[in-house]
Amino acid sequence: MIHPPSLSRALLRYCDPDARRAILEVAITAVPLVLLWVLMWWSLGVGYWLTLLLAVPAAGFMVRLFIIQHDCGHGAFFRHRAANSWLGRVLGVLTLTPYDYWKRNHALHHATSSNLDRRGIGDIEMLTVQEYRSKPLLGRLLYRCYRNPLVMFVVGPAYMFFLQHRLPFHQMRDGWRPWISTMATNAAIALVVVAMAGLVGLRPFLMVHLPIMLMAASMGVWLFYVQHQFEGVTWARTGTWTHHDAALAGSSYYDLPGWLRWFTGNIGIHHVHHLNSRIPYYRLPKVLQEHPELKAVGRLTLMDSLKGVRLSLWCETREKLVSFNKVVRDRK
Repeated sequence: MIHPPSLSRALLRYCDPDARRAILEVAITAVPLVLLWVLMWWSLGVGYWLTLLLAVPAAGFMVRLFIIQHDCGHGAFFRHRAANSWLGRVLGVLTLTPYDYWKRNHALHHATSSNLDRRGIGDIEMLTVQEYRSKPLLGRLLYRCYRNPLVMFVVGPAYMFFLQHRLPFHQMRDGWRPWISTMATNAAIALVVVAMAGLVGLRPFLMVHLPIMLMAASMGVWLFYVQHQFEGVTWARTGTWTHHDAALAGSSYYDLPGWLRWFTGNIGIHHVHHLNSRIPYYRLPKVLQEHPELKAVGRLTLMDSLKGVRLSLWCETREKLVSFNKVVRDRK
């Protein structure tokens, strides 16, 4: 039995960041990524098939860099806010993600996760069955295209990281802060591209770096998707929504093999992360070890997560995610 107040108090003991461990985590992530990048550049003279093969682990390290940036955004990587902010901003240039702009959106995601009345910020669009049925034909077709796996995990990630993060038009009401974050990041990205193009040539740079970023973007969106869109997830209206329930019933425990847990920075232990986002990612496994009751909550295997891709609508009557086919059958 999980008792919310006592669990919340117990998790506080895992929140203290370790500066030496943080520096080590950056080193064992950034150095292999740089070495793989150089190896990919060298492999262009051997065959592009080898370059693309090496892009897979390189993308894994890029995802891990993003997880470090993610922890910085939660103030969980270093004790001092300035250290988190500046490392996060530097990493944001490499991950194509404006740190301060993303940090605000992600904080809103944590505050509204699994709340049906506060969807639309920092999450994947999801309609209820009633909302879907009330849309005109074109609206339903567009939503089905959006939820198509090819769009969701290939086209969508590329659009988000390469285009959407460059201009925050959807945050026009938030003043100048999102624009400063994105424009400063864009300027730094441009400087890096110019420097690398001068060093190795523009075409070789793009041939090496684009596959890494495209794969990493798809990996990142997939992880975010399965953490909140899975069979057994719970969504609620504002009147019944609670932070504790949203964390444990609205976030998954993606039980990955050890090597994938390492590359993804333990982000699969997402229910614990939503319970307390100040816990550094390298301490999340210890939480499960010392609180085994959390291992059975929202657990997903790789196979389970693949099955969840077909679930695209929230049925408020059944209180569960359902597929488009299910909605069509129910209307017959």
